[in-house]
Amino acid sequence: MYGLIPLGIFHLAISLIAVASGAILLVREKAITAAGRLGQVYVVTTFITCATALGIYQHGGFGRAHILAILTLLALALAVAGSKKLFGKASLLLEIVSFSATFLFHMIPALNEIATRLPYGNPLASSPEEPALKAATGLLLVLFLIGAALQVRRLKVSR
Repeated sequence: MYGLIPLGIFHLAISLIAVASGAILLVREKAITAAGRLGQVYVVTTFITCATALGIYQHGGFGRAHILAILTLLALALAVAGSKKLFGKASLLLEIVSFSATFLFHMIPALNEIATRLPYGNPLASSPEEPALKAATGLLLVLFLIGAALQVRRLKVSR
């Protein structure tokens, strides 16, 4: 299926659950948090997505996707630590921004994989190095920065 190995298919399925739960939380709650069942689903599926990504070597060894998985795990750990109030007054801010970063880190490989695999037989991009994909990744970063700034502002207003 689209050149995916069994681990890749499992990784894709779990990542779709993570992205969907994160998107629902962002729309419904205006932030991703570990609170509630959906937040817990996001945390667990994001962790599994990263763990499975570390076992996929379709592109010739340890690469950028693996580094991104490690960065996502670090951001996830910070977010969960923030949700446990381990950083005092900065905990909620750290939790919200770190969870948003994990969502950005989901979207970067999602964008690259979709553009380089779909439509099947005639993908939109031949490689992640194409200028249009790099520009789209830059746009994701800008959207993350805007979203994080809005979340921080909303947090400050609510205090």
